[in-house]
Amino acid sequence: MLASELIARFEEFAPLKLKWHHDPTGLQIGDPQQEIHKVLVTLDVRPEVVDEAIAVGADMIFAHHPVMFRPADNLDYQEPQKAMYGKIAAHHILVYAAHTNLDCAEGGMNDWLAQALQLQHVTGLVPGYREPAVKLTVTVPAAQAEMVQECLVSQHQAQVDRYALNSGEQFSVDLLKADLSAAVTAITGLVGVDNWDYQVTPLLTGGKQYAMGRIGDLVKPMTVQNFALACKAAFHVDGLRLISNQPDQFIQRVAVLGGDGGKFYQTAQQQGAQVYVTGDVYYHTGHDMLAAGISVIDPGHHIESICKPQLTRLFKKWQAENQWSLSVVASQLNTDPFTFI
Repeated sequence: MLASELIARFEEFAPLKLKWHHDPTGLQIGDPQQEIHKVLVTLDVRPEVVDEAIAVGADMIFAHHPVMFRPADNLDYQEPQKAMYGKIAAHHILVYAAHTNLDCAEGGMNDWLAQALQLQHVTGLVPGYREPAVKLTVTVPAAQAEMVQECLVSQHQAQVDRYALNSGEQFSVDLLKADLSAAVTAITGLVGVDNWDYQVTPLLTGGKQYAMGRIGDLVKPMTVQNFALACKAAFHVDGLRLISNQPDQFIQRVAVLGGDGGKFYQTAQQQGAQVYVTGDVYYHTGHDMLAAGISVIDPGHHIESICKPQLTRLFKKWQAENQWSLSVVASQLNTDPFTFI
C-alpha cells in the first residue's frame, strides 16, 4: 500500500485543520506515494528509534512529536540530529508526525490521558479550532422529498424543517461546514444534478468546538497527595513533581493536558479544576500556580507515550477494515530523557 492511504485515513480521524498555528504537524521526511509495508509507532524520533526502525524493517515511522521542529540550515552530518536525517533518507524511511492535531482530536491524545485517570463527564479544556455551521436550504421535486429527508436525517442526525411549495418541497437543515460537500453529493445522487436547487447560508452560532486538553471528574474524591500517587501508577512514571499548598485537600474536579501545558493553568482553574495535570512546568510558573491556589501535578512530558499502544491499536483496526497489506509495531524504546535517582 502507499503511505498516502494511511495518512489520508489518519487525517480523517485527526484533520490537519485541528493543529495549532506554526506547529510542524504532518509529513516530515519522504514521499507519501512511497510503498510501505511496516510502520513503527513512536512518541519521539531519536537516533535510537531510527536504528530500531531499521532493525525491525520499518519503512515508515509514525510519531507524535515532529522530528523537525525547526528548519535545518544545512545537512552537516557531523551534527547528530542532521546525521539522523541522513540515515532516515538513506534507508528510505518515511516520517510522519501527528502533533497538535492528535492532541485536539476527539478520541485522541488528551482523551487517552483522561481515560487513564478515569475521568468522567469529560469536556474540552483549551478552545482550539472551531468547525463553523451552515444552513442548507434544498428544493426538490415532491416525488423525491421523502427519500431526501431520510438521507439528511440518517447521514447527519440533523433536525430537518420541511415546507411544501408549488414547485416541489423545500428543506432546511443546519450542518457542519465540513459535512456540506457530502450532503450535496448524496442529494445529487438521489435526484440528479439538474432536478434540484440549494442555497448555503453561514451561521454565526452552532458549529463544533475542538479543544486541547480535557477536564472532568474523578469517580470519587481523594486527597491531592493520593491523586498524585494515582497519577504515578496510571502513567507508569517513577517520579513526578507536585505543586500544592494543600496536599491533604480532597479534590474531584481534574484537568489534564499532555505535553507542555503550564501556561494554561488559569484556564483550568477558571473551569473549576482543583488539580491540573500537565508537564514541563517552569519554576516561576510554579510559584504563580501556588499563589493562585491551584494544585498542579507534573508527571513529565513522556506520559504522552500512551500514544504508542493507542495508535498501534487504531492502525491495526484500520488495517483489518481495509485489508491493507501492512504490519504495525510499537517502539519498545523509552525516549524519556530524564531518570529519577
